[in-house]
Amino acid sequence: MSSRRKFLEKSLGGAIGLTFAPLLMHGVPPAAPDGPIVLSTWNNKKANQAAWSAVESGKSALDVVEIGVKTVEADPKDMSVGYGGRPDRDGNVTLDASIMNAEGDCGSVCFLQDIKHPIAVARKVMETTPHVMLAGEGAQQFALENGFEAENLLTPEAESAWKNWQKEAKYKPIINIENHDTIGMLAMDKNGDLSGACTTSGLAFKMHGRVGDSPIIGAGLFVDNEVGGAVATGMGEAIVKVCGSFLVVELMRQGRTAEEACKAAVERVVKKQKGHKDFQVCFLALRKDGTYGGYALHKGFMYVVSTQAVPTVMDSLHYLKS
Repeated sequence: MSSRRKFLEKSLGGAIGLTFAPLLMHGVPPAAPDGPIVLSTWNNKKANQAAWSAVESGKSALDVVEIGVKTVEADPKDMSVGYGGRPDRDGNVTLDASIMNAEGDCGSVCFLQDIKHPIAVARKVMETTPHVMLAGEGAQQFALENGFEAENLLTPEAESAWKNWQKEAKYKPIINIENHDTIGMLAMDKNGDLSGACTTSGLAFKMHGRVGDSPIIGAGLFVDNEVGGAVATGMGEAIVKVCGSFLVVELMRQGRTAEEACKAAVERVVKKQKGHKDFQVCFLALRKDGTYGGYALHKGFMYVVSTQAVPTVMDSLHYLKS
């Protein structure tokens, strides 16, 4: 791993006339691991633990990220992803997900109903169809035809939250409150290959049919096995408008550290979009050399790092200081 990392840094840096600066995380450069690594957005330690078990068993990065995010999709206590996710304003739980492997293959589903694991459906789209994205009834039909079972994903807790919302029926983003958050996961396996996954139930009480950034390759997720990968979380519309995850990866290609690239993407949102003080946007990135970093618009974004069995929760730096 060390020799491959040094070769990559030398070749990429020489190609663009830049050297890779050390990544500063609260003033302390993280050491690039000489083995696998798993990252996920927010405080999803259980997801990382499941993913790390998959890493240790020798599974590919693609398997690792799918296994990791499925733990959150199945958890009714997490009301921003999968089963138990908060519904749209009509009371329907609709799910979005995307997945991307080291070869650049990708698959996604959006506006999917009644299927607990949209990430698995997205992978099936990637591996068995000529398409990248399936939507709505078509995505559901595809899932059922491929052995996925339909089930009611609206839990009593989520239904209660929806009924309380109906009293005023107003939508307002709440920064760092999981009415519009996501789990994004990036992994490097024992072979040094990268993959990523992103899954969400989207904005709570959104308009029926709304789709955010999570299933859009280049917005909520992007992976280039020669450079690195990135995932996004927060206000999906803001992330789509800057092609956020693709932007982060391209900035890393130009020689920026993971944290620098994430910060630049946040700064692009600030420069281009009005009202940015009223919503959260966060990016998380993993470079091919094993270094990583995250950055957010507002305080409060955290992510989980695994280079061993016990995961570590990291607080990201942020752009707005108040």
